[in-house]
Amino acid sequence: MKSVAIKTVGKQDREKRVLLGLTDYYIQTGRPVGSNTLKETGFGDLSSATIRNYFAHLEEEGYLLQSHSSGGRVPTDLAYQLYAHHYKDDHSTEIKSSTFQSLKNFESREISLFLQEAAEVLSKTSQCAVFMSAPRFDHDFVVDLKLVALDASRCLCIIVTDFGVVQTEILYLPAKISSFTVKRIESYFHWRLTGLGQPDHLEPEEEALSQSFYNELMLRYIIGYSNFIDEDMYRTGFSRLLIYPDFQETTLLASGLSLFENTHSMRLLMRECKSHDCLKFWIGQQLVPYTSTQPNCSVIAIPYYVNNKAVGAIGLLGPTRLPYRWLFNLLRLFSDNVSETLTRNIYKFKVSFRQPDKSVLYLQKEEQRLIGQSRLMLLEDKRREDEQE
Repeated sequence: MKSVAIKTVGKQDREKRVLLGLTDYYIQTGRPVGSNTLKETGFGDLSSATIRNYFAHLEEEGYLLQSHSSGGRVPTDLAYQLYAHHYKDDHSTEIKSSTFQSLKNFESREISLFLQEAAEVLSKTSQCAVFMSAPRFDHDFVVDLKLVALDASRCLCIIVTDFGVVQTEILYLPAKISSFTVKRIESYFHWRLTGLGQPDHLEPEEEALSQSFYNELMLRYIIGYSNFIDEDMYRTGFSRLLIYPDFQETTLLASGLSLFENTHSMRLLMRECKSHDCLKFWIGQQLVPYTSTQPNCSVIAIPYYVNNKAVGAIGLLGPTRLPYRWLFNLLRLFSDNVSETLTRNIYKFKVSFRQPDKSVLYLQKEEQRLIGQSRLMLLEDKRREDEQE
């Protein structure tokens, strides 16, 4: 009995080795793998017949697929999951320490800008779509307001903050405005934000509209900034998925897109990663609880830290055929660099941050003062209207 048990374990080990080797080869080449091909790539100690027997058993177990009787095998989601789990803690794949040197050189209080730039760098390096969850950084304030007329009844306002946050709001117009009026309204915004260059060329209607817009935008920003119930999300790089043959079919690309655009699902994945405080992955069917479509894609995520405390997570989205061993180590290096830079700048520029909380409205003295000022402005607007009547 004992010798049989040892023999069985040995066979299972060889079978797993064959599966890992096949999956590794398929990830690198994208071509179905036959027994002779695998034998020539590091499995010379096994006969082709033995490898075919392993293939047949692995196919029965759901790890391999064969497109036709004489063709090679390809790994299934189950095979990718086993492969990723096997190499999750493998650190043998070397990544150049200088890969993310540009992130380490960042010195600014524009934390949001840093996170967006970091996501762009990771997307370019990994050739995957990237999303990041982030806490809310406090004592941020509006530094610029831009206005774009969309049509006769709507305009788009772009709000830029000191930390690099960019927020957009749609405002409705009482009447169509010209490009010259847009510029004069922006000059009013600049004066209200800086106290410099009070415009003296505004028509009464333009001044009333400018003041109304300014009050509306400031209140929207302050209330949204104070009421923080979900992590902020940064997303980029989805167009890079077009390079993958796996996403050449529109339906497959659309399934990945639907997950990437589902902010709620992205937050759930990032929260799970952050709560486990370790690198996580979801491959194919493992994403079913997070999407309503067939998930022909994979997500890999890792937490990042401020002063050794997990504050958010970074996720990669790509096809199921990904170089998992390399990406695992790339993400570890990225997390280390982001964490180091973020911690340094937060302490250097005395930036505080908070996690989402549905039960608490963040209103410090500065925010309360701004809301109080806005309330007085609204009363002033009302008095002006009464005087005009």
